[in-house]
Amino acid sequence: MAPFEKSMEMMPFKQRKCLATRKDEVCSIRSKFPNKLPVIVERYMRERTLPLLDKTKFLVPFELTLGQFLCLLRTKIALDPSQTLFLLVAERSMSCMSSSMGDIYSRFRDTDGFLYITYASQEVFGASQLAAGPC
Repeated sequence: MAPFEKSMEMMPFKQRKCLATRKDEVCSIRSKFPNKLPVIVERYMRERTLPLLDKTKFLVPFELTLGQFLCLLRTKIALDPSQTLFLLVAERSMSCMSSSMGDIYSRFRDTDGFLYITYASQEVFGASQLAAGPC
């Protein structure tokens, strides 16, 4: 992969495409798949331990719970069962895992029509394990 392509991959989705393009994309997706929700999943910018996903766009059924979606992401990332994975909805909220994606979409979708979810490990929210002393 060329260095430019790699840097584009690291850039957040909103910065890669203009608002009009993103809105057109959502309209196209929603017309083709009316029973699915367009979701963008990206790694937290300061995350260093979790790998990048091979894709950022997902089509998710309304009735799928956030917990089920988390399991799907854990499988895609190929996480060890002992590794933690947190989801931030709209870069600000840790939603209830039993909430349906339809509920979350209706509450937190962006103005462009996508639902943005950021994934991170525990270390992002507190001190790193190396900095923390023994218990």
